[in-house]
Amino acid sequence: MKYLLDVNALVALGFNDHELHRRVASWVKVLASDPHGEVATCSITELGFVRVLVQATQYGFSVSQARSLLQQMKRAKAPRFSFVLDDHDISRIPSWVKTAKQTTDGHLAQLAKAKGGILATLDEGIPGSLIIPADV
Repeated sequence: MKYLLDVNALVALGFNDHELHRRVASWVKVLASDPHGEVATCSITELGFVRVLVQATQYGFSVSQARSLLQQMKRAKAPRFSFVLDDHDISRIPSWVKTAKQTTDGHLAQLAKAKGGILATLDEGIPGSLIIPADV
């Protein structure tokens, strides 16, 4: 199964001092043992990863440092990363999206579904997504 990581899951996975790093890393470790398991990123999640690591003072990354970290993560042997091309426009936004906060979540959930995967997140309340479990 392909799991498109949302920005918060990707940040938690990539930053060892993140409060939810252990949770996401444990889940990814289990997923990596599945020969059909893979995690995925897309333009939105990769750009969001860089933006969060650069803007948040607790991380203190430069753009080049954040980009380098993401590239290292994607080159690792486990988990296997793939890249999902985003060819969806606003016409594909799910009908459950009602607020500005839901637009990106809805877009990513629909993109993952259309590409044969599922959105993996730490956020509750995104229809059709997988909430990364706390206990793996």
